[in-house]
Amino acid sequence: MKLSKILLVLGITVFPALSSANQGMAKDSLSPIRLYDLRYTLKIDSRDIEQVRMAWDHCHAVTALQGIVNRRQPLLYLKCVDSQHAGENVDEYWLEKLSAPDAWLHGRKIEPVSNIVDLVRLFRSHIRGAVVYDPAVAATSNVASTIAAAEDLLPVRHDPSPKSLYTELIVRMRMPVKRWLVKPDGKSIFTGKGSIPGTDMPSTGSAKCDAYLWAKANYIDAGKCDGSYAAYYLDQYWVARPRNTVLNHHCLTNHDFFIAKKAFFFDLHPWGDETPVDDPVQPKGTDLDTLKSLLLSAYHQGGKDNMIHIGGFVPWAHKYTNHSDAGGSHAPVPTEWEYGKVISAYNGFMDADAVGYGAMANASFFAHFPLKEKYEQHWVTHEELRTRGYLTGDGRVNFDGRDFLIFYVGDYDCAAWVYQRTMDIWDDPARGSIPLMWCISPILDRRAPMALDYIRRTATPNDYFAAADNGAGYCEPGMLQEPRGISKLSSGLDAWQRHCKKFYDRWGLTITGFIIYGHGPQLNQAGLDCYAAFSPNGIVPSAGPPTAIHNNMPILRFDHDVNEGNPKAAAEHVARRIAERKREGHPPFHWFRNILKTPTWYVRTYDAIRSADPKIELLDAPAFFELYRIYLRNHPDQRGEK
Repeated sequence: MKLSKILLVLGITVFPALSSANQGMAKDSLSPIRLYDLRYTLKIDSRDIEQVRMAWDHCHAVTALQGIVNRRQPLLYLKCVDSQHAGENVDEYWLEKLSAPDAWLHGRKIEPVSNIVDLVRLFRSHIRGAVVYDPAVAATSNVASTIAAAEDLLPVRHDPSPKSLYTELIVRMRMPVKRWLVKPDGKSIFTGKGSIPGTDMPSTGSAKCDAYLWAKANYIDAGKCDGSYAAYYLDQYWVARPRNTVLNHHCLTNHDFFIAKKAFFFDLHPWGDETPVDDPVQPKGTDLDTLKSLLLSAYHQGGKDNMIHIGGFVPWAHKYTNHSDAGGSHAPVPTEWEYGKVISAYNGFMDADAVGYGAMANASFFAHFPLKEKYEQHWVTHEELRTRGYLTGDGRVNFDGRDFLIFYVGDYDCAAWVYQRTMDIWDDPARGSIPLMWCISPILDRRAPMALDYIRRTATPNDYFAAADNGAGYCEPGMLQEPRGISKLSSGLDAWQRHCKKFYDRWGLTITGFIIYGHGPQLNQAGLDCYAAFSPNGIVPSAGPPTAIHNNMPILRFDHDVNEGNPKAAAEHVARRIAERKREGHPPFHWFRNILKTPTWYVRTYDAIRSADPKIELLDAPAFFELYRIYLRNHPDQRGEK
């Protein structure tokens, strides 16, 4: 399901004027923005191992430095994410928008830095030294990011070769090494034998998992990490397979935000029935046991009350699935669902930077963008529906032979996809021609606040917003309910309700456009009560009764994905399915999910639908869900409630 998403976000050429208070915030920050161009790491020969290592080392160190430097104010900006669609650099695009007259950064000086050594020297006072990690134990690269976040250290891979970053920074610059995850002579500390170093815990039999459990004991359990933030990103295993997908999908540039937040990092197999391709000698299930141990610790260190915001996604093109040479037996989508099931049992949710458009830069910089306190949306009144001809005088839905249609415009459940696809989706000149329900997770205002703000400021009357799967973050909500499988913890529904309500209230959201159950249980009465508290105008779950209403919240079951690239083929799919639904006895309200489609595609698809059947009518979200609620109230047999 999630292996298909991206987003929208911009639209015009310049940001609308911010309030004078917000302008003042930018102008009071007189320090220049330092600009570092990392795009040389995208121009490597991926068959040359030295160039591949250089790209990894530079991206890792620079992004960690950025997260530390930008923790208190936005000082360091990177260029490194090139658009696959719009033919320009995504980072330049956003910097230009944010620097326009009357925009947030207008008036800030921007000064380029020419090389990585100069960059480290420039910000040397922000870091205490280095953490050196082991190229022979891939997991230590993620452990190094955890330590970098907790102790303001630069992560550096051990490599004494003459041109390496290690030689440049540790040997020539004499940066002090505050933490060694490998012995200075290059021998491994984590061996998967004896005891886990520095503890009385017996080894798991896996050097990989021993490294993570060592980090758990010394950083999560010790309270040096913020348990409400975590990051699931590919470790240095990438160096062996850099071209399994898009070159920048090591996603090292995504680390900065999570380092700024003092998160913990991991890369572990969510299935317990096979050994991972990157650690085939470990006892089966050790990765999963380790993941559950990390999550339980995080739960007790901040996730119990706040939920755990986990950036990243299953690295399915490299590990853990049956894709190409990823070495697993499970398909990518079920692996996504299994991962979601596990993290949700501990109050975790995904900010799901998935393969393809998973790379993002500068989130630690954007996190300082000044948002408005609230972004309101208007809900339709019954009088407006009567005026528009949708309600009869006695308050019943006036179908007049029509079938009502709505598109779930998705999947916008991660910041990276929003960041990358704004240029060609939200900017599409056809936007505003027809009503569209843009389904964007409000949690993305943590990493891409400027994007969510801009979409709202440039939205047309035909652009309406609902939450993406499955609320303020992608979790398995059934795994929050008692009894909770896997974790056996008490209910997480109260924490989820508080978490979601805060973000829904800020962004004026009252609809959850899609709820993926995946491998978790369906919502029970307590789960539905939870959603009714923050999503009162509707939810669309992937299973359960076709129609229902709960505490006046309308429920319409997921039906079909319609993702044909050809609008004519998509229209035929929609018209055919609506005809089938009518024969099956469904009410004349039809929901279809689409992924990463432009407004032009929707306009052409809807034109083709109307040509095939002019009685199919596309509605705006408030009209669709309010009419559906009225219909359910007037048809007790369709309510699905006792």
